[in-house]
Amino acid sequence: MPSPASISEPVGAGLTRVWELEEVLWDGRTAYQHVVIARTAQGVALFCDDDRQSTELSQLVYHEALLVPALLLADRVRSVLVVGSSEGVVCQIAVAAGAERVDHVDIDAEAVRLCAEHLPYGYEPDELERAEEGAGPVRVHYADGWQFLVDAVAGEERYDIVLVDLPDERADEDVQHNRLYGTEFLAMCKAVLAPGGVVAAQAGCQTLWRNRTLRTSWRRFNATFETTVYFGSDEHEWAYLFGRADPVSDPVTAMTARLAECPYRPASIDAPTLAGNTVPPYSLRHD
Repeated sequence: MPSPASISEPVGAGLTRVWELEEVLWDGRTAYQHVVIARTAQGVALFCDDDRQSTELSQLVYHEALLVPALLLADRVRSVLVVGSSEGVVCQIAVAAGAERVDHVDIDAEAVRLCAEHLPYGYEPDELERAEEGAGPVRVHYADGWQFLVDAVAGEERYDIVLVDLPDERADEDVQHNRLYGTEFLAMCKAVLAPGGVVAAQAGCQTLWRNRTLRTSWRRFNATFETTVYFGSDEHEWAYLFGRADPVSDPVTAMTARLAECPYRPASIDAPTLAGNTVPPYSLRHD
């Protein structure tokens, strides 16, 4: 079968976004999904089941929005658990921020290795090989995220940050990653937090025509955590949620104060970004 010349990405009810592919670097099915890695007008891009996951142009904005607020909200950053996020960028940022141990869990080994081979960001192939061997601060586990958390809870593991980065929830479809969005999974993530720890998650899109996932995630986070912080990227279409088990009276002020001390220097987040992007949309505040 010839490689596609374009990908039509669903972005809402009755809406699609067409990506023109300049050169297809890999196209095929793994054990879990259809993966395409191709050159586009936004650089090399990763698509899973026709959903754009990341592009060379915007991936750093996306990954910083996903992790940096958690780095600033957590009391410390020594141990990090990452579920999903095949590219490995957030694992690299966590190490740069001072993490001594990063457990990266992904069910799709082939997708992770394809990203390392073809994407000009994230893991390099030799870096991934070391992580697979556990030879360094990052340790890659090819496993089901649900079962990994079940075992982590039973083993009384503790992490300063638990980060969940998955394709968007598909509430009307029977896909395996949906269960990693539910309240039971959030509760397991909360259970393995160290004191002062944070759960971070990609939580959907804030636009009116695609905010169903975000609104559901917002309700789940507020039901699970004493402190929930919203962060909506001002240069991407995704929103993120951050939860702490304990109450924090003014989390954004605390996060802003810690920004100057963070060992990782973000390229896309500063104090005004934190002030502006942590105000939830009207539809969430009045849901």
